[in-house]
Amino acid sequence: MAPALKLLIPLLTAQIEGLPGQDSGPDYDRPVSSISTGYIELLEKNSHIVYPVLAVVTLLLIGWGILSSWRSQDLDGLQKNELKRAIINELRSNISGMPGDMLGRTIGLDRLKTNRLLEEMQTEGLVLSHTNSERLTVWRVRGAGPEAKPRRY
Repeated sequence: MAPALKLLIPLLTAQIEGLPGQDSGPDYDRPVSSISTGYIELLEKNSHIVYPVLAVVTLLLIGWGILSSWRSQDLDGLQKNELKRAIINELRSNISGMPGDMLGRTIGLDRLKTNRLLEEMQTEGLVLSHTNSERLTVWRVRGAGPEAKPRRY
């Protein structure tokens, strides 16, 4: 009985149309206006070369951008010392202190570079800063005004 079933199954499946695996090909024809995308096939065939090269080029561009922006924002030593001298002179003329923005405008330097110089001068011990009630950081020369001195008991 088993050999008879083995003979019947191919006959039954051959008569039923549309079963998976029996189609000779898809019934889809590419339209005349369709574009042949050979570049996608080129990427698929050479993806082991194209994508790593693309990644390396991207990393190089990012590194170059970081280095170029870092170099453009740095001041050379002589220029930095002249700007520090100008900051000290301005702060000496205004003993009560000045905000960093106003100080930058008077010496002709942008806000970010001025604040970076002021923070560097604060670590060197040349200037002091405090924040007032309006949340404005005021800078002044160290020793030019009343400072909080340690109390002696």
